[in-house]
Amino acid sequence: MAELDRRNNAVNINPFTQNNKSVVVHQTDRGSDWYYAVCAVMGVTALAILGLSRLKPRTDRIFFYLSSGLCFVACIAYFAMGSNLGWTPIDVEYLRSDSEVAGRNRQIFYVRYIDWVITTPLLLTDLLLTAGMPWPTILWVIGLDEIMIVTGLVGALVKSRYKWGFYAFGCAAMFYVFYELAFPARRHAAALGNDVHRAFVLCGVLTLVVWLCYPIAWGVSEGGNVIAPDSEGIFYGILDLLAKPVFSLALIYSHWSIEPARLGVQIREFGPTDDLSSAEREKRFGNGQSNGNNGVTGGVAGDHHAVAPGSPAV
Repeated sequence: MAELDRRNNAVNINPFTQNNKSVVVHQTDRGSDWYYAVCAVMGVTALAILGLSRLKPRTDRIFFYLSSGLCFVACIAYFAMGSNLGWTPIDVEYLRSDSEVAGRNRQIFYVRYIDWVITTPLLLTDLLLTAGMPWPTILWVIGLDEIMIVTGLVGALVKSRYKWGFYAFGCAAMFYVFYELAFPARRHAAALGNDVHRAFVLCGVLTLVVWLCYPIAWGVSEGGNVIAPDSEGIFYGILDLLAKPVFSLALIYSHWSIEPARLGVQIREFGPTDDLSSAEREKRFGNGQSNGNNGVTGGVAGDHHAVAPGSPAV
């Protein structure tokens, strides 16, 4: 019975002390339980998507792997936070009288940003490949995304009002990412067909709406010390569940009947076909050029106008 009655005691095994410094405003057992619950959802979703990928040929699994990967990384990050690890105490700018946030310093989970710096590029790659965007644009948007995440982390680790300067830089980068998704990428998706456009709009709108809430969560937690760490965990957790498992499942569902080659993502598997004659190989795979893309590497080329006849200039 003792084994059955045992509860989550991660916050006792891993105490609220880092580098001989204790933190005053921190999560509780309830927060740890929530993080573990989100960890489980992330892990199950990642495994489910990986299992679904087996229903497709290996050359058509890129979106499955990207989506499963981002959920796996989030699963690990939430395990760390549930275990009361991956954080540091930071002095707060605003001292509050509310008992839940009263104290000179606050628990800041830097592991959350390690998660985001890995998973948000995977998510954006999912979206931008869906739209058939060229690799230079994809890399540019991912670079802006990394600026957004890193400035959020730096701001969270700064105790003075200068944190809001980094917050502003991060928001500026985020809105530029939004522009790329809402205009150039959307037009590219429309040029690839109605089904591709629907898939992009479904996942793109979900991303824009959810991502708009992250600066609010940051402002009332790491930034302004308004809500308790447990509430912070719930806020971020709900957003991450929408931005990762829900997004990933929606993407896989909307992509199910869309061949990656239509999006310019041609990935070849030469195993059993190595003995094919050059004529037979060309018949089966084409001449290596499709929609302005490099079929050997599976990369998207830099020609914005090669997506489809009549594609609008971007």
